[in-house]
Amino acid sequence: MSYDVLVIGAGLAGLVAATEAAERGLKVCVVDQEGEQNLGGQAFWSLGGLFLVDSPEQRRLGIRDSFELARQDWFGSAGFDRVEDYWPRHWAEAYLEFAAGEKRDWLHRQGVRWFPVVGWAERGGSLADGHGNSVPRFHVTWGTGPAVLAPFVRRARMAEQNGRLVFCFRHQVDQLIVTNGAVTGARGSILATDPAPRGAATSRAVVGEFELTAGAVVVTSGGIGGNHDLVRKNWPVQRLGPPPKSMVAGVPQYVDGRMLDIARAAGGEIINGDRMWHYTEGLRNFDPIWPNHGIRILPGPSSFWCDASGNRFAAPAMPGFDTLATLKAIRAKGEEYSWFVLNKAIIKREFALSGSEQNPDLTDKNIRLLLKRLGKNPPGPVQAFMDKGEDFVVRDTLEDLVVGMNELTGEHRIGIHHLRSQVEARDREIDNAFNKDAQVTAIRGARNYLGDRLMRTAKPHRLLDPKAGPLIAVRLHILTRKTLGGLHTDLSSRVLDDTNKPVPGLYAAGEVAGFGGGGVHGYNALEGTFLGGCLFSGRIAGRSVGA
Repeated sequence: MSYDVLVIGAGLAGLVAATEAAERGLKVCVVDQEGEQNLGGQAFWSLGGLFLVDSPEQRRLGIRDSFELARQDWFGSAGFDRVEDYWPRHWAEAYLEFAAGEKRDWLHRQGVRWFPVVGWAERGGSLADGHGNSVPRFHVTWGTGPAVLAPFVRRARMAEQNGRLVFCFRHQVDQLIVTNGAVTGARGSILATDPAPRGAATSRAVVGEFELTAGAVVVTSGGIGGNHDLVRKNWPVQRLGPPPKSMVAGVPQYVDGRMLDIARAAGGEIINGDRMWHYTEGLRNFDPIWPNHGIRILPGPSSFWCDASGNRFAAPAMPGFDTLATLKAIRAKGEEYSWFVLNKAIIKREFALSGSEQNPDLTDKNIRLLLKRLGKNPPGPVQAFMDKGEDFVVRDTLEDLVVGMNELTGEHRIGIHHLRSQVEARDREIDNAFNKDAQVTAIRGARNYLGDRLMRTAKPHRLLDPKAGPLIAVRLHILTRKTLGGLHTDLSSRVLDDTNKPVPGLYAAGEVAGFGGGGVHGYNALEGTFLGGCLFSGRIAGRSVGA
């Protein structure tokens, strides 16, 4: 079969690219190695957070944001310093204009809405022109990830009904077809039908072969987070220390990075492969959907955070402030995990879990259930992990808590006197409105923001106050998530070769292209920027291909 456009990957970036191209009158085929039940890919499992600049939601909460401030934050975080960052820099400028301009209206016209309280993720905790969001910008979609996907699934199904778009599920691309130097299609394996639930591992049994030709090919196949061997191979040892021996998977197994080498074999260049984004607050899921399934805690700022030996991390390695600084602090000593120490007063206010399935109130748009977040107990999904998760220890006294922590790991590395001295030192800083502890100062600063004071930051109090108990310790695993580098693309989403010339007929969007340019985030991300990167780069690819 022959098409105008072949899109490889039916995730968010692929759906956006396919629908934009189809609505320009092009005949589009979308192939994916997974079944129809996985339409939408990783985005379905997300919290639906989107990075917006100077939005109505921000202004209603008294947040003064601007393009200039967002640019300062983005470039301070990205740290672009390589020759190959030329196109990523241009993508960053273009994306910031989109986030401060058309992005919200474009989505709003398609029916997307947002929770009114804007989240403050990845706060930085260092210099004004360094890493982090200076203001809250994390806009949670009302309906979470599935609601971000919904307009594009709807548009794709409409194009399918009108004969402009065809889906080919369980089609695994093994090779891009190159004719006279141009990419003209793909060939590969037809995989056996597998009714496994969305996100679960599926069979790789081959039942046939296929070959599809097209005027152009758009690769939107995602990153490498489900392939831990590939993560370790690309791990930036000099920046983050040695790669972990043990990690939990924040993405399904099919996020395997196969298409990167396949696109490279067709002439595409991969840049910034050592830039990646993994979280340090991972839990082992007691009810896993995919192999080694991990869930990330979205923490407020108050938990005491220490390494596997009970040594408290220094700023900016504080909860919710600087992800990669904390990852570096953990791996610098070769540690595989770390600990939160907190209490019930903190967990009920500050703990949220990432993922659509972990937030039924937001995902199902259930206001009655949402109001329970303001109650006396932790949200239901958090309580379920406290009751059933293997990483939680709940005790009434610090001595008993330390015993439980040591029993959980079997390593007996936490000393009660060492931990108590640090916790009590922190607690002494609570008695005054002024102090020298960076985390306590950050907690008080967070509560100056109405959204944090209402929903995300507990009132400052002593961790060892019995009225705030019981005490809780949470073992935190490193959780794989996003690829920040990828296929090198220009501002038309054309894949470039190693001489910076476009590979004829080859385009890329989404995570496989580093969310644009081969690394629009540089070294660090600001959160709410991954779905947005898929939306923006997918839109550009769909509007550029075949032009």
